[in-house]
Amino acid sequence: MALLLSSAVYRMTPLALAAFAVPFRWHHWLALTACILFMAYAEGVRGFQQRFSPRVAARARYLREHPQALLLLLAPLFCMGFIHATRRRQVVSLAVTAGVIVLVLAVHRVPQPWRGIIDAGVVVGLGWGVVSLLWYAVAGLTRKDFPYSPEVPGQSG
Repeated sequence: MALLLSSAVYRMTPLALAAFAVPFRWHHWLALTACILFMAYAEGVRGFQQRFSPRVAARARYLREHPQALLLLLAPLFCMGFIHATRRRQVVSLAVTAGVIVLVLAVHRVPQPWRGIIDAGVVVGLGWGVVSLLWYAVAGLTRKDFPYSPEVPGQSG
């Protein structure tokens, strides 16, 4: 998961930097600052640090404690909650993924410097996500107690 997110950060950084090929006016700087702050909080803190990363770590921990050949083979899909998850988790995982795809397609059509401004916010949010994912992965796989639910069928917490 960390490699997948890091790859996105690596691929999006040049797109974000391309915004600076266009001369910025005061409203561009304001938008850049607002976008980075918003995405750091909404995507980084709320999305990754408080939701996605702890759940991925809990599901990785569950997989380590309950290894099954098929789930090990499909570990990324399992850890993201697409398979062997509660119905609610699967629906939320699919909805978030579909939403991200729609947003990526929409932002792709936005002209510079606005696309780069949006991409800069996304890079910050994803970067925060990589750090939080690594933090929770270490915690989830090394701590005796990890108080996050893997959200698997038939397990309450």
